[in-house]
Amino acid sequence: MNDNQQNAPAGLALVGDIGGTNARFALWRGGRLDAIEVLACADYPRIEDAAREYLRRIDRPLGDIHSVCLACAGPVGEGDFRFTNNHWVIDRQKFRAELGLSHLLLVNDFSSMAWATVSLDAKHLVCVREGTPQKDRARLIIGPGTGLGVSSLLPTAGGGWEVLPCEGGHVDLPVTSERDFAIWQQLRELHGHVSAERVLCGRGLENLYRISCGIDGVQPKCASAAEIGELAMAGDPYADKVLEHFFLWLARVAGNAALTVGALGGVYITGGIVPRFLDRFRQSGFAEAFATRGKTSGPYLAQVPVWVMTAEHPGLFGAGVALEQALKSGR
Repeated sequence: MNDNQQNAPAGLALVGDIGGTNARFALWRGGRLDAIEVLACADYPRIEDAAREYLRRIDRPLGDIHSVCLACAGPVGEGDFRFTNNHWVIDRQKFRAELGLSHLLLVNDFSSMAWATVSLDAKHLVCVREGTPQKDRARLIIGPGTGLGVSSLLPTAGGGWEVLPCEGGHVDLPVTSERDFAIWQQLRELHGHVSAERVLCGRGLENLYRISCGIDGVQPKCASAAEIGELAMAGDPYADKVLEHFFLWLARVAGNAALTVGALGGVYITGGIVPRFLDRFRQSGFAEAFATRGKTSGPYLAQVPVWVMTAEHPGLFGAGVALEQALKSGR
């Protein structure tokens, strides 16, 4: 440990939530975020440069930081990390050496959403389906946004948690009605394999609206997911019908995932779409469709509660929680 680290504020860490376009940074101490800043990835040749710029902006010397957790968009392994949608590469050894770190933790960006559920205040969770969570069972985290993220969280001995990252957004899209099948057929013609993400994300909502208009002979009034949502909120009955179908498909995919991982600890919905239309989502058929299925699976899901996460920066918060647990466990 160098002299700067000896004089650094106790427990102060740097956390980041790094996507293809933006890098969000914050300080983490005592279970709280502070000094949140958003930087454009394209403005910096390397992630080390962005981290240094963040600390400069908040007037913190590099020596104050000795632990870092970065939530990264993409599958995180043991080696170096190359971002899918920007030019940055994280060489773990070089990153630690250049910034003088004693600890560097990389986690998948959606895994950080799972970590966030461990410590989020109740004010950041809106219940959309009543139930009784079982504390010793898995939790499911699912979120339609730019893509469809899915992960699960398992309780471990000693009161800890283990995140299981996955690629659950790419499972087959479930088909449960003739209407579903008609849409699925057109998606298959366009894309071959029809994953859940083909419908349950921003571009997926656009797919759903465009194909639905074609099936029904309706002239489209908008093109983007944001426009579809705004039109639905403004009272357009057709856009609202499409948004309802989106929510019902989310219920089916979330219910299937909950059955697969045994998520009797509850389901947490995040991402950029559902929280934006929270009031409409609460009025939708999601809660009923989630557990309306066979005589065995229906009762299994009957008492599984569902919440929507409304925290402004859950990825940053989850990175902080993940770092805390890693430091306590000595990983």
